[in-house]
Amino acid sequence: MSDTSVSLEESWKAALEGEFSSPYMQQLKSFLVAQKQVGKRIFPKGSEYFRALDLTPISNVKAVILGQDPYHGLGQAHGLCFSVRPGVRIPPSLVNIYKEMETDLGIAPARHGFLEHWAKQGVLLLNSVLTVEEGQAAAHQGKGWERFTDAVIRKVNDECEPVVFMLWGSYAQRKAAFVDTARHLVLRAPHPSPLSAHNGFFGCGHFSKANAFLQLRGRAPIDWQLPADPHGAQV
Repeated sequence: MSDTSVSLEESWKAALEGEFSSPYMQQLKSFLVAQKQVGKRIFPKGSEYFRALDLTPISNVKAVILGQDPYHGLGQAHGLCFSVRPGVRIPPSLVNIYKEMETDLGIAPARHGFLEHWAKQGVLLLNSVLTVEEGQAAAHQGKGWERFTDAVIRKVNDECEPVVFMLWGSYAQRKAAFVDTARHLVLRAPHPSPLSAHNGFFGCGHFSKANAFLQLRGRAPIDWQLPADPHGAQV
């Protein structure tokens, strides 16, 4: 996808070179261009389509959290699953993620939903679909992004040091069903949505389990506590 507003971190660009030259990615690019030409607003902005990859080079990946689609409200999506920009109301699923972190690790919930601090430490916050039309949930499903993000997960599975896959909800669990559980730690729980969090997301202990796995393999644990000032945490 050679849109001038879109760049990609070098290690991922090399790892995914074959995807970008594939016909499906050219079709996806044409779809996005056509949507913009008829006046559709697409989130996140083009420079943030690959923000999750830009912040977490392939050699740095320690954990993977999978989402489904970007938020479709104005000013919310910025390329990381579950994350919103500073100043934006914290979405309900992220509120529940913070509640579980407090139970698991004793970390008081952050007052913002900006998760770049996690991404910079090696938490790949990957949505399955990387764009959406304003106000139209799932509008870009089935256009090619799922194939691309499958390739990202496959690269992590095949090439990274042992990592933790934190798979919340049946969609994420199906998407990463091929991950090698002999090499990587695969943690499964219901989605943190208010509709399902009480069915086993609360009490799953995934944050402490992830750090225990990393430390057992000589890797630094994730500092899950977010900075109090999200603006100071930005690049």
